[in-house]
Amino acid sequence: MARQSKRMKSALEQVDRLKEYSIVEAVGILQSVKTTKFDETVEVAMNLGVDPRHADQMVRGVVSLPHGTGKTMRVAVFAKGPKAEEAEAAGADRVGADDLAEEFANGNIDFDRIIATPDMMAVVGKLGRVLGPKGLMPNPKLGTVTMDVKKAVSDAKAGQVQYRVEKAGIVHAGVGKLSFDAAKIEENVQAFVDAIIKAKPAGAKGNYLKRVAITSSMGPGLKISVSSLS
Repeated sequence: MARQSKRMKSALEQVDRLKEYSIVEAVGILQSVKTTKFDETVEVAMNLGVDPRHADQMVRGVVSLPHGTGKTMRVAVFAKGPKAEEAEAAGADRVGADDLAEEFANGNIDFDRIIATPDMMAVVGKLGRVLGPKGLMPNPKLGTVTMDVKKAVSDAKAGQVQYRVEKAGIVHAGVGKLSFDAAKIEENVQAFVDAIIKAKPAGAKGNYLKRVAITSSMGPGLKISVSSLS
């Protein structure tokens, strides 16, 4: 069993691991016990009453957080002609076609979001084995296969978050930085939770939002009262 650092021991002494906190209380605790020099990411995890092995219980989508994630998103776009120019004007970090596909095929993928126009999917589709495992494959359901590349790039740069439930029914995402004002973190958390609730699949039965927890990169995990969110 890994030994806990003095910093983590000190942080844990200030929290009740069994208590369910309100989001306001939890954010306050995470900010008060922070001792690291870098700006930690705040992450929310939810345990949902779904079995994603069944297609009608999959939870997947995107949400634009009101205050962004605090992370600089690197965006690549597969497009040609006017759409390529549109993507560049919107702030895409890299725009290309076959040349970009070759770079990716060789493992040179230093991006957080990949967008493609529909006509480029014949090229992008061949990269499934490379992009799929990294969660970067463009998908029309996530708005990353689109003719509106300007909006897609702008949304990504503004801190739009993609989410997908995992095998155990867990869905999680970074919702900001610990340096954010507490109110901004709370509003981002609520926006993420609201998106998950709205995305409740038709096949979900019984208790959908079972448990919620919040943590920071080096902070303790805190249980959040579901009733205070939903």
